[in-house]
Amino acid sequence: MASEMNLDTLRNGIDECDTELVALLARRRALTEQIGVVKQKSGAPLHAPTREAELIAARREQAKSSGVNPDLIEDILRRMMREAYENQQSLLACAAPELSPIVIVGGEGAMGQLFAKQFRRSGYEVRILDKPQYAEADVILSGAKLVLVSVPINAIDDVVAKLPALPDDCVLADITSVKQGPLKSLMQKHNGPVVGLHPMFGPDISHWVKQTVVVCDGRQAGNYQGLLEQLSIWGCQLVNIDAKKHDQAMQIIQVMRHLTTFVYGQFLAKQSHTLKELRSCSSPIYQLELMMVGRLFAQSPELYSDIMLAQYNDVEGLIASYQDTFSSTLELLKAGDKEALIDAFAQAKQYFSCSVGQFLSQSRGLLNKANDAKVLD
Repeated sequence: MASEMNLDTLRNGIDECDTELVALLARRRALTEQIGVVKQKSGAPLHAPTREAELIAARREQAKSSGVNPDLIEDILRRMMREAYENQQSLLACAAPELSPIVIVGGEGAMGQLFAKQFRRSGYEVRILDKPQYAEADVILSGAKLVLVSVPINAIDDVVAKLPALPDDCVLADITSVKQGPLKSLMQKHNGPVVGLHPMFGPDISHWVKQTVVVCDGRQAGNYQGLLEQLSIWGCQLVNIDAKKHDQAMQIIQVMRHLTTFVYGQFLAKQSHTLKELRSCSSPIYQLELMMVGRLFAQSPELYSDIMLAQYNDVEGLIASYQDTFSSTLELLKAGDKEALIDAFAQAKQYFSCSVGQFLSQSRGLLNKANDAKVLD
C-alpha cells in the first residue's frame, strides 16, 4: 500500500512538472510572437541560423551539466522552434515594396494560393489571373511589377504565350519543376527581367523557414533581387543553379524517385496483404517508407504524371540503367553469389561514405519519431 501511495505521489509530482512545462511553453510562445512583430517591423529574416545553432549548443551543454540527455533537449528545442516559426507567419516583413502589384497566373491552384497568401502576409497587393479571370487579363496585368506563373508543366508554354505584353520593368517568373523549357518560353515572351524558381516543397508546408527554393537566372538579375530577398526574409534557403544542371538533377531527385515510388505503390496494391496488415508488423523504417509511398498517392495524379512525363525522353537512359541494376542484382540473388552482393554493396556504400554519419543520425531521429507516433489498436 505504501508503494502505491509513493507511486501516486510521484505521479502527482510529474503532473505538477508537466503543468509548469505547459505554462513555460505558453510564456515562450508569447515571447516568440513578440519577436515576430519586431522582425516584421525591422525587416529581419525569420530564420537566424547562427542564433539557432548557438541556442541549441548552449542548451545541450546545460543539459549535460544537469544530467539530462542533450538529444532530448535538442529534440524539444527544434520542435518549439518549428512552432515559433509557424506562429510568426501571420505578419511578415516586406523586402521589396516596389514589386507591388503582384499577379499570380494560376493563382487558384494550390501552389498559387500558397504564394498569394505569403505575399499578402508581407503587405503586397496580389491579383489572381486564372481561367475564370482570363477575359480581364489586360486589366489584371495592368501595372504589374511581378508576374508569377504557377501552372502545370504541360500548360506553361501555352499560358505564357497567351499573356498580354507586360510592362518593361515587370519581373516575369515561374515556379514549375522543370526549368529549361519554361525559362525559354518566359524569355521569348518578355524582354524584361526573367527568373525561373523551383520551390522544393508542396502546398501543405506549415511554414517557409529552411524550405529550399532553386533559382535559375534568366535575364536582368539585378531587377529581381528584391524577389529573392523576400524569399530569404521568409526563411527560404536559395540555391542558385544553371537551368540545364537543375533539370539533370531533377531527373534523379524527382522523376526517378517518383517513378520508383509509383511502381512500388502499384506493386503493393496488387498483393494479397492489406495495408493494415503490413503496417501492423512493420518496423519504424518501413512505416516511414509506407508513409512516403502513401503521401504520393494522396496527392494529384495529374501533377505526378506531368512531372514524370515532362522529362521522360531525358530519363530513358536512367530508367534503362535502373532496370539493368535491378536485373543484375536479381541475377546475383538467383545465383546465391554472396561475395558479389557484398562487393556491390561496398561500391554503393562508397558513394554515401561522406554523409553516412549525418544520415545515420538524422534517420535515427526520424525513426524514433515514427515509433513515437505509432497508434496502437
